[in-house]
Amino acid sequence: MDVDTPVASGTRYMREVNTAAVLTELRRCTGTSVTELARATGLSRQAVTRSISGLEEGGLVELLAPQRPGRRTGRPPQVVRFRAEAGHVLGLALTPEELRVVAADLGGTVVAEETAPLTGTDGAHLARTLTATVTATLDSAGLTPDQVWHACLGAPGIVDRHTQQIRFTASMPHIAGDLLLRTLGSCLPCPVHLDNDVKLATEGERRRAGHDRHEGPMVLVQWGERVGAGIVVFDRLYRGASNDAGDLGFLDLCVEDPGTGQADADAQGLGAFEAWVGTTRLTSLVRETAERRGDHTLARSLQEGDRGMDTAAEALHRGDPAATEALEEITRRFAKGLGAVRALLDPEVVVIGGPMARCGEHLLTALNAHLQQQRLDPPRLELAALEEDAIVRGALHHALAEVERGALALPPTARLFS
Repeated sequence: MDVDTPVASGTRYMREVNTAAVLTELRRCTGTSVTELARATGLSRQAVTRSISGLEEGGLVELLAPQRPGRRTGRPPQVVRFRAEAGHVLGLALTPEELRVVAADLGGTVVAEETAPLTGTDGAHLARTLTATVTATLDSAGLTPDQVWHACLGAPGIVDRHTQQIRFTASMPHIAGDLLLRTLGSCLPCPVHLDNDVKLATEGERRRAGHDRHEGPMVLVQWGERVGAGIVVFDRLYRGASNDAGDLGFLDLCVEDPGTGQADADAQGLGAFEAWVGTTRLTSLVRETAERRGDHTLARSLQEGDRGMDTAAEALHRGDPAATEALEEITRRFAKGLGAVRALLDPEVVVIGGPMARCGEHLLTALNAHLQQQRLDPPRLELAALEEDAIVRGALHHALAEVERGALALPPTARLFS
């Protein structure tokens, strides 16, 4: 008979499961007693004591001096505390504009953060910036490299799951290959994981505040100059056979001419869909509409791509007719792509992140109106809660999960840091 659910078939596995339960409970409080741990976990005092002994040897828990409450008689209880400071992880987020490095303890509490602007497309310069920013973050936290247990970096592009190299990235071609892994490996002795930025943002958004925000099927769309999506089904991030599932920007609907800017989009490596609905196209639409309406001041103030989104969003929030008309058109187009996602995946919720999310409720209202005109019931729409923090939060979550599976050697059914 096949058994899908792991069972405690040996004493070692049982000890690991018990240890996971004890450690999970310890992380929820600042300190507790063996008796309280036994009550909370349903384990015997002996089982809890054995687990604490092993965790203490590994430096993950600390036995505090007994404290006698009030005027009670008898031996005071021994208090146990989880040592979140026993180890640290790094979460990194790389975009064409900047690099963020965040250090957190094993409880997920951020202890230091550094941000460095990026200019140009020089791989050597990026490597130096990456090394310097990691060093500055560790210095700020008072850490040495050997105190970092795991690091995770999110970057744009398709990442090979086996080699951990970037196979393709149109926005930052100079990071293709193993540049990022080599650079981090030269300054950190711990394991390093490289992943696609949108996939990490999806994990960050889904697990913000230490718990699952969304339990059903979910799609996170990062909507900017480029358009990508993270897909969650059966409580897991779906990656696809080539690790590029959700590359929504390359969807080709073959229904309308994407416009006169297609040649420029091809030169920039943009996919058909993102060339049609991305922020570059939106700012062009706002500019064209403003010119047609005689609003030359707004037209001149708009820059290209994501850089022009602040101006476009501000115009939209103040009710500018040109911005409102352009948003109506861009959401009509985007709804066609979401319609394809709905037909294939039927997600419970679609979360909109990236620069386009700055349009706020105006964006959701316009999108909902277009989706309501389609045959299938539309998914619920939400704006991303973490915004620019999603990628680095997802990276921290992944790093903590890897610590759980690796350094702590706990069974795969235990999820301490999720």
